[in-house]
This record gives sequence, structure tokens and C-alpha cells, in this order.
Amino acid sequence: MTTQESLAQAVAEGRAGERLWLYATYHCNLACSYCLTESHPRIVDRRTLSRETMLEAVAEAKALGFTCVGITGGEVFMLADFAETLRRITEMLPTVALTNATHVTERLLRRLEPLAGLDAALQISLDSDRPERNDALRGPQNFAKVVHAIPRLLERGIQVRIATTVADQSEEELERLCELHRRLGVPDEHHVVRAVVRRGRAELDGMGVELGADDVLPELTLTADGAFMHPFAPTVRNGRTDLDLLVSRQIAPLEAPVRRFLAIAAEQPVGDDVRRSIR
Repeated sequence: MTTQESLAQAVAEGRAGERLWLYATYHCNLACSYCLTESHPRIVDRRTLSRETMLEAVAEAKALGFTCVGITGGEVFMLADFAETLRRITEMLPTVALTNATHVTERLLRRLEPLAGLDAALQISLDSDRPERNDALRGPQNFAKVVHAIPRLLERGIQVRIATTVADQSEEELERLCELHRRLGVPDEHHVVRAVVRRGRAELDGMGVELGADDVLPELTLTADGAFMHPFAPTVRNGRTDLDLLVSRQIAPLEAPVRRFLAIAAEQPVGDDVRRSIR
């Protein structure tokens, strides 16, 4: 069976996802309390993937049968050329890029305008409708910058999603947040809510829920440290990358980690009893 056929079978059986994830960088201008990767402005090891590495990986992924891409960090727009990289990646496959939206200036908006005609989305983090509550989790002035950025992106035809990470927010608080994102122009189907995962900085602080073996759909995830089982896997504690969910140190050519990833995924259970509680 070819790698393409094996991937298609794994996706059809629910053993693996059809999205390739890229950790573009671990560098970030914020230091969120629950960050998986201990990202912050002064991080020494930024673990950055070059533009060429990302473009080559996506081209290979498309040939192997992956149908979409996710790009995360860190903060992706800490990379000076990321707007252009995102455009080129999206020209190959539909792409969602995760961002804190604090770098959305007029200059960046102009550079993002080519995305308006492409299948690209920016997934923006927003954790509360109350500025002080949101900023306590994510950083000073984060709320104001996000609510300012969202309408400006939508005005230029750029797709926006909202991602909310739940620490101890009440149902009433989450409902008010939903009312806010609707007013900003983001519909409910573009709002993702998940619990804090107890890995990375969150584990050191005792936050969030433990990640069970079957809680996350395996989705091959590439970082500068190697290939991992899913985007919650390449976490960092005390400056060191967790390797418990490492697939391979090799990330190129892509077919090598894909085959190892599929071999691991083939051993995992599927069926009605498997509940993917984290996304």
C-alpha cells in the first residue's frame, strides 16, 4: 500500500486527521498563563521553521493526500515574512493560522489582502468578554487589540475564527463572549472552545485537564524539534521539549515521518467508544 493510500485509509477509519500542522516559531510577544510551549518575548530557543521548510513540507503534504494545513506557534506574525508565507501555503492547500492578533497594523492588513480570495482563515484567541479577565490570562491590552483587529480583517474579506481556551470561565461568561463575537461579525460556527490542556506552562502551574491517550485526533505536527502526533504534543517545560509524543526527529522528506506517524496511528483504537474531547 502506498503512503497516499495508507493516509487515506487512516483518515477514513478515524485514526488520523487530514490536516498537517506546522509550528512556525515558539517566539511570542505574549506569555499566556496556560501556554503549551512556554512561549514569551525573550525566549532563547525560538525553534523557528524557515519559509522554505514550511513550503516544501506543504507541497509534499499535498502530494501525499493531506487536504489542509494548520499553522501555529508562538505567534506566527513574529516572523517578518509570514504574511507572504501564509499566502503561498494557502495557494497550495486551505490553511488556518493561529494568532493573537496583536500585530494587526495597517501595514500588515495590506500584506494580508491577497488572502481575501483564498481559503485561508486567521484563528484569533479571545478568552473573555471582560478586558481585565481576558488580559489576566493572555497579557496587557490583548482584549483591546483583538476587538479592534477583528472587524478590520473582516472588512478586507479575510476569514476570522475565534478560539477560546477555558480555564474557569462560567457558562454566563462564555455566553457573553459568544454575544461579543457575533457583534464583531464572527458566527457561532467559527468559534472554537476547548479546555486548558495540562501540558507545558499549564502543567507547571497545575492548570487544565490531563490529556488522555485518545482525547486528540492524531494530526501530524512538524516543529524544529521533529514530527509529533498532534498539535498538543510538542510542549515545553522548563525550556525542554516534551518528547513523549514524538514521532520522528526527521521532518524531511515528509514521507518518512508520515509513514512512522501512520504506523503509530494504526495501533490506536477507533470506533464509537473513542471520544475526541480536545480539538
